[in-house]
Amino acid sequence: MKDFMSKVLTGMSLGIVVCLIPNALVGEILKLMIQIFPEIKTVLETFLNISILATSLLPVIIGVLVGIQFKLTQIQTMSVGLATMVGSGVVSFTETGMTMAGIGVVINIGITAAIAVIFVQWIGTRLKDYTLLLMPALSIFIPGLIGMFTLPFVRSGSNYIGVGIMFLTDLQPIVMGMLIAMIFSLLILSPISTIGVATVIMISGIGAGAANLGVCASGVGMAIASYRANNFGTSLAHIASAKIQMRNFFMKPKIAAPTIITAAILGALAGIFKITGDPYSAGFGLAGFVGPLKYLSIENWSPSSILISIMMFIVLPIILNLFFIRLFERKMKWIKPEDYKVTYE
Repeated sequence: MKDFMSKVLTGMSLGIVVCLIPNALVGEILKLMIQIFPEIKTVLETFLNISILATSLLPVIIGVLVGIQFKLTQIQTMSVGLATMVGSGVVSFTETGMTMAGIGVVINIGITAAIAVIFVQWIGTRLKDYTLLLMPALSIFIPGLIGMFTLPFVRSGSNYIGVGIMFLTDLQPIVMGMLIAMIFSLLILSPISTIGVATVIMISGIGAGAANLGVCASGVGMAIASYRANNFGTSLAHIASAKIQMRNFFMKPKIAAPTIITAAILGALAGIFKITGDPYSAGFGLAGFVGPLKYLSIENWSPSSILISIMMFIVLPIILNLFFIRLFERKMKWIKPEDYKVTYE
């Protein structure tokens, strides 16, 4: 069971990075450029739409990558991808057709992929000459439909987390900022969408700013902690999406200790310096510079705001994470670089 879950989580982690990084890197920058260069708006919007399209393909990519982890055949792997897409929640059916938007419910994507893997492995070679004909169809109509059935329940469960966070917004700003930042620093390492939670509860103001700093703490911290175990590009990818460490986090939760403490400090500072955001920026962190750009757009691009933004979103996350990673690795012997190894095979 541990090996099974490890493979599913590895496929999910890699799929999230592959699909979300393009938009995370350029999404907000392209939106800003569209306003600055209206004469090339059409070209820039094309690039933006392509990056958004990649995010909506997340379910099928996760399904395929999970299948690869289990060394399934090509037909089995593609069948898992199709089933995962069906149960993802990305596609909505109406009387006039269907629409595809968002990334779906990541937890349910993982559940559907796991069920689909078990299903195609159970079928194995039973279909013989009819494998190509029947396996894709059976996969979308059995594990795919099971995923569609579980989707509303899983989505409701995720929403309850948002409701719990919403109660924290009534607390004193420093305490609120600290707790929200810690929670979001953990959510970004889980299958739960930080952006989805933020928009469900419409978190705003200091709460949204603290959420961004919590995500930033995890992204920067995981990038630093994983540098010696991975290549530079893989380490840098953590800033765009710390979910690349999802498998390692579930196997060894203690690897998040340095980033949680960093998030707590940054969240408290968010309450002191009034770092703000809105429901649609919260949960992005430093990815695409969404967090700092939204803060600056709210507070205006004054020299003091720019300085605070650089300190809060870049300088302090680096300094604090370096300190606590060193503390937990060398003094307390809690973690080691190998704990952050990202496996592609």
